[in-house]
Amino acid sequence: MTPNLILFYVADPAASAAFYERLLGTAPEAVFPGYAAFSFANGLSLGLWSETAQDFVSGGSGHRSELAIMVAEDTEVDRIHARWSEMGVEIEQPPLDAVFGRTFVARDPDGHRIRVCTPDD
Repeated sequence: MTPNLILFYVADPAASAAFYERLLGTAPEAVFPGYAAFSFANGLSLGLWSETAQDFVSGGSGHRSELAIMVAEDTEVDRIHARWSEMGVEIEQPPLDAVFGRTFVARDPDGHRIRVCTPDD
């Protein structure tokens, strides 16, 4: 068994798909009124499911998970932070050197966290 899908519940899948397309530089694989999806070369998929979709069931509230994007160098963390800031992406945590390496955290329009980081040698 290999996990291959991250699912975020969003207010507007089409708007979220446009946000992630700008952020990641890749077009979604599918966009429907209640769902949008991205597929990546490493086999991972990101699903954006409408909070009001038929048969939607989700308990709890808040965003306690992150979509993490690992990059090779500290300078790439800073470069991505600068580019996303210029795009108007909300930055929750500016770049810093954490115990595991260089990192920052952004948020999508629905409040989901997106961490960009490098592994510490």
